[in-house]
Amino acid sequence: MKLLIRPNLDKEGAALCARQVCAIVQECGMTPWMEKSLEPLFSTCPGMQFVEPETAFRDCDVCIVIGGDGTILHTAQQLIPYARPVLGINLGRLGFLATLEADQLPMLERLASGDYSLENRMLLEVILTKGGEEKTFLALNDVVVSKVEMAKIVDIQVSCGGRKVGNYRADGVIFAAPTGTTAYSLSAGGPIVDPGMDCIAMTPICPHSLFSRTILFSGDSVLTARPGAHGQNLYLTVDGEEGGFFPDDAALTVRRSQVRLSLINLTGNEFYEVLNNKLLRRAYDE
Repeated sequence: MKLLIRPNLDKEGAALCARQVCAIVQECGMTPWMEKSLEPLFSTCPGMQFVEPETAFRDCDVCIVIGGDGTILHTAQQLIPYARPVLGINLGRLGFLATLEADQLPMLERLASGDYSLENRMLLEVILTKGGEEKTFLALNDVVVSKVEMAKIVDIQVSCGGRKVGNYRADGVIFAAPTGTTAYSLSAGGPIVDPGMDCIAMTPICPHSLFSRTILFSGDSVLTARPGAHGQNLYLTVDGEEGGFFPDDAALTVRRSQVRLSLINLTGNEFYEVLNNKLLRRAYDE
């Protein structure tokens, strides 16, 4: 089994964790890979093979990501075209996408024996149409249409299957996949959705209405968002990264993607156990 190891070296302890992962997987008869750009830092790791990024994504069996949820989201965008499963090792704060903590590294032995489960997560297909051109994105967490100026409110029209849902006066609107309902959507007052479900959660951000709340749409829904007024400065963000400006003539289509991302679960913990451990326990600690 070829394991691509991708550490976020901006995280404290990531380099040490990567070396520990390398030693464990090597002892279990698996082959550790890293991208060639990391060779100067990890050349002393026994058995480590350094490969070009395109080869690494295409030919690895599993990608091990060391960092926080942002690191996993960034790597997922690169891995989706190759349908490779991801195992996240958490060095961040909450780390909902990471199923392994840094003190659980001995569990990596289960990769060699096949003693793990795969969680197939729904992705959002996002199509931005502007100026007669289309650009398509995939999102594991969410897509956000938001204002640019801090002190202004914006108008965003949302429809489902061609029928009007509402005109939202707010700081923006979040369209979240089930996996993303523990992220920005939750901070904006949205519900937590079991990631095994197929649905789209639409949550207005700081709406100028007492009655604007999250709506859960079925996984078969096709949602469209357009600017509700002229001359607004809107911006599109996909999984906290790529996106672009959202002019008056733009339209955003959000629907369930035919593609899914597989996350490896070595611990056997269910979503509700993770929720208790990461969210509720942290609330008590604070």
